[in-house]
Amino acid sequence: MSTYYLAVDIGASSGRHILGHLKEGKMVLEEVYRFDNGMSPKDGHLCWDADGLFGEIKAGLKRCAELGKIPVSMGVDTWGVDFVLLDKNGQRLGDAVGYRDKRTEGMDRKVYEVIPEEELYARTGIQKQIFNTVYQLMAVKEQQPELMEEAEQLLFLPDYFHYLLTGVAKTEYTEATTGQLVNPVTKDWDYELIEKLGYKKDMFGPISLPGTVVGPLKEEVAREVGFSCTVMQPPTHDTACAVLAVPSTEENVIYISSGTWSLMGTEIPEADCRAESRKANFTNEGGINYRFRFLKNIMGLWMIQSVRREFPKKYSYAEICRMAEEVSDFPAVIDVNDDSFLAPDSMTRAIQDYCRTHGQAVPQTPGEIATVIYQNLGRSYGETAKEIEELTGRTYDKIHVVGGGSNADYLNELTARYTKKEVLAGPGEATAIGNVALQMMASGELKDLRDARSTIRNSFEIRSFQA
Repeated sequence: MSTYYLAVDIGASSGRHILGHLKEGKMVLEEVYRFDNGMSPKDGHLCWDADGLFGEIKAGLKRCAELGKIPVSMGVDTWGVDFVLLDKNGQRLGDAVGYRDKRTEGMDRKVYEVIPEEELYARTGIQKQIFNTVYQLMAVKEQQPELMEEAEQLLFLPDYFHYLLTGVAKTEYTEATTGQLVNPVTKDWDYELIEKLGYKKDMFGPISLPGTVVGPLKEEVAREVGFSCTVMQPPTHDTACAVLAVPSTEENVIYISSGTWSLMGTEIPEADCRAESRKANFTNEGGINYRFRFLKNIMGLWMIQSVRREFPKKYSYAEICRMAEEVSDFPAVIDVNDDSFLAPDSMTRAIQDYCRTHGQAVPQTPGEIATVIYQNLGRSYGETAKEIEELTGRTYDKIHVVGGGSNADYLNELTARYTKKEVLAGPGEATAIGNVALQMMASGELKDLRDARSTIRNSFEIRSFQA
């Protein structure tokens, strides 16, 4: 009888429950439940439906019971930086405001009145993104001080869902590091920084590592879903899961976790908080076994996802790739990381306006718009690969692309062309695989990280694209 582990992998546009087990030394996955996700306007902010998402988590657990495939453990992963505040009774204060909300506009300046940007990076090693937790908390302090006053506990979203499942509040390390409030040397909250900024020190609980048991399902949850199991912390940040699933036992590789965002980097043993890394806009997020994910956030397939919704016809992603390839000589050059592409009312119009403003050919057809995105993502990958080599002093001959974007062959070909390196694409379900693999490591079914990555390499198709 198989031993099942459940990854609840929640992304910005959808979530899914994926059961994993080992069979003849290979990892086998089964998607048992899928649901939609997204931010919606509420009371003047873009918010996640936290209650609705918890309902979907429980619905997926019920589906496991219906199938008779009961996991021994489960863990939730999501994106980074977003959080909720709890009051003294453990109840949520306000809504789960999302990272694309505009409440953080100008909050960087407020933070830098207390600590200069250069010093903030030197203390945390985290890339400046206006939606980082450090700026979101400044928005709460400035705009809703009553919430900051009442708050007794801060929980990042995956920690919050674990709390709703078990009644136990724990903060997981990889997710916590994304907030720009963790010291990369001590691997703990920078409490001095937190107090300087005027945030309540006591609401930041102890940080625990992936593999930590949160607890069993609460009795009422177990009754509702039809079984109980252990809730375990995976790397709750989805990119940390995806990087765990990079199918290479070599140390000297570049990865791209390709999805809504493109996270491109390498693993290093100690954080690189030098001014050169800050100027290049690299981050040092926490990874498995206290490794650091030295990477750059690149806008990613969010741009394709956005224009796809705006196209007059519902094209598949494969059709969009094909149309883009047919007009691959379209000449427009854009900066995919420009702020105008973060949360525009219309991504198509934002791309056209950018091209028009910069005196370039303006794409009109779906194929032209898509090729501008794909070509310039590839160009950005090429530039980032050079920066990684310069900052680490290493050379790399391979790039592993994992996540949903690994299925975009046209983009993989462009990545190989612009980086002049072999691109190894797959697995596509890297985040769920990393989540499951950590649970298997914690249970002893996989010995260690090397064994996990070797097993992943032998379990899933990896395709090669040559420079």
